[in-house]
Amino acid sequence: MKLKAGDTVFQAGDACDNFLFVLSGSVRVDMISLSGKAVLLYRIGPGQSCVMTTSCLMSGRDYSAEATAETDCVACALSASLFQEKLSHSAYFRELVFDVFADRLGALMDKVEEVAFGSIDRRLARRILERLDHGPELTMTHEELAVDLGSSREVISRKLSKWSDHGLIKKAHRSIEILDVSALTQLAQADD
Repeated sequence: MKLKAGDTVFQAGDACDNFLFVLSGSVRVDMISLSGKAVLLYRIGPGQSCVMTTSCLMSGRDYSAEATAETDCVACALSASLFQEKLSHSAYFRELVFDVFADRLGALMDKVEEVAFGSIDRRLARRILERLDHGPELTMTHEELAVDLGSSREVISRKLSKWSDHGLIKKAHRSIEILDVSALTQLAQADD
């Protein structure tokens, strides 16, 4: 199965018909509130599957979140019936599914703990530093950062303005240039 960046993989309320295992690319899974506010639950990369999909396939329930291809993706898709058959008859497949499920569930619990108990300064600094692999400039809007961090755009904008005033970053339209990696690293490692 091939997906283009921006393609919807599934939406809340959709029936779960396939088990997807990502071979290349990145998919993001977001929870959307009734008011339309989104929060990033997790990303799925190469060699990973979706815990939401696994849960829906095992319970027979519809999706309660939405997934979007962040980049062009290639995924292996198993029908729900083949998934059930392999889960019942293949110890290797069952172990693979539950190992990935356990890892993703642990990461999801870490995300809940971070959102519930972590400071926004630390979380924002960590997210910005994670993107240094792509260069010293982060090309995300304040809204996109807020969704990733489970916050509001206004809170993110205030923090970024404060950091800009202190010379840690330089803000531009749809981008943030990191000026002081050391100071951001200290914020990212600070205890709450």
